[in-house]
Amino acid sequence: MAGNGGDWQRDLVRELTDGPRAEGGAPHAPGTGPGPEPEPEPEPEPQAQPSAPVPRQSRDPRTPTPVPESLPTIDPRLAIALGRPRHGDSAVRRAGAGVRRLTASPGREVAEQTRDARELQQPVTTGRVVAVTSIRGGVGKSTVSALLGRTFNHYRQDPVLTLEADAALGTLPVRMGAESVRWSAADLATVLTPAMQLTDVTGYLVPVADGGWLLPAGQGRVGAPLDVATYRTVTLALRRYFAVTVVDCETLPGEVARTAMDTAHARVVVAPMTAEGVHGTRQVLDWLAGLPHSALASTVVALSAATPDATLDAKAAAAHLREPGVTVVPLPYDRHLAQGGPIHTAKLARDTRDAAVRLAAEVMGRAVRVR
Repeated sequence: MAGNGGDWQRDLVRELTDGPRAEGGAPHAPGTGPGPEPEPEPEPEPQAQPSAPVPRQSRDPRTPTPVPESLPTIDPRLAIALGRPRHGDSAVRRAGAGVRRLTASPGREVAEQTRDARELQQPVTTGRVVAVTSIRGGVGKSTVSALLGRTFNHYRQDPVLTLEADAALGTLPVRMGAESVRWSAADLATVLTPAMQLTDVTGYLVPVADGGWLLPAGQGRVGAPLDVATYRTVTLALRRYFAVTVVDCETLPGEVARTAMDTAHARVVVAPMTAEGVHGTRQVLDWLAGLPHSALASTVVALSAATPDATLDAKAAAAHLREPGVTVVPLPYDRHLAQGGPIHTAKLARDTRDAAVRLAAEVMGRAVRVR
């Protein structure tokens, strides 16, 4: 793959957009082609549900992999309680921001946007993996992962995957706007083969409304946690199909999170805007500094404000986190994000969108520089 330069990206997109090919070409998308492909085994493949792909074979070719049941990400009895999504900024704040944009010089803003877009659209010769974690749950880790995935989807023309690697009952599918999930990372690990094409793989993934794909860690049930072996199998196999993979890891010091942070091309540590949160995140940065390779050089801290009434001095907190030599990107409080539920990009506050783009640009720049 690496020897083909940037051509592999166009080839993969062509496979997806051209659809099934006849003899000698890439296999058709699971469950959508004109007929089954010849198989060495005489037994016919099991029939899947209409919207689910049919696995080519399990690890034991004599034992077909059962098709998981499709389950909603939010219980329908609870979905009606979500209410209408709020805008991240109030009407007064939006009006004031419009006036400030009219009176401000556009030169600097355009220059920054151009720089960020250039970073985000850098070509890659092999898939880049970005790991996102935090020191504890509930600080916005999945929200930051979803913002990164959506930002990469918006700016890049090649395939982007957002992967959930949280052993707990994660919220990434909900934040990404998935209405239901079927195949999990553990399910996919049992059917992945080197012969699969992009169109085969995407049949097991959840398409994201504004582009890209999602692979959940589970179906929202309490069950066996995602283990390191499964994580390695899935990420190593999927890197050849996707230019960027954003991994929503479990919290540190979980084993999967430590593995993901150690093996990723770039890392994001989400720090809550609290004294204990900043202190704990600084300890994580000191740990990354002790890894055999230069992990800090490819790490960015997202300093997230979960309340509009935070009393911690943001500049002092950012300065403390920058001491080891990392970049800190503040993520302001946003009413839309605080509401929970699916993230609607158009509802985000302007400052939140700008911060998400800057964070993604910082991360992409580091991921590309890593060999």
